[in-house]
Amino acid sequence: MQTWIYRSSRKPDLYIYLAECDDFSKVPANIIQSLGIISFAMELEISESSKLARENPETVLHNLSKHGFHLQLPPQTPVEQLMKQLAEKS
Repeated sequence: MQTWIYRSSRKPDLYIYLAECDDFSKVPANIIQSLGIISFAMELEISESSKLARENPETVLHNLSKHGFHLQLPPQTPVEQLMKQLAEKS
């Protein structure tokens, strides 16, 4: 699956993968706001056999197919902590 990856200006190592180039329409507004300035990082073809540095390709593909996006969190950031930060900003 062709994937477009963007980086967040607010948190190092926080990336959002999109199923469609520049299509943020399926990403909830509070997530978009929490990312700050979003800049294009790379375009990548991902398959189940792909080797990704920090993500399981099957999880990425599932999230892209189901939600249209996938968030790659910075290492050692619990999801609960990120969700709390998002809630505090909205």
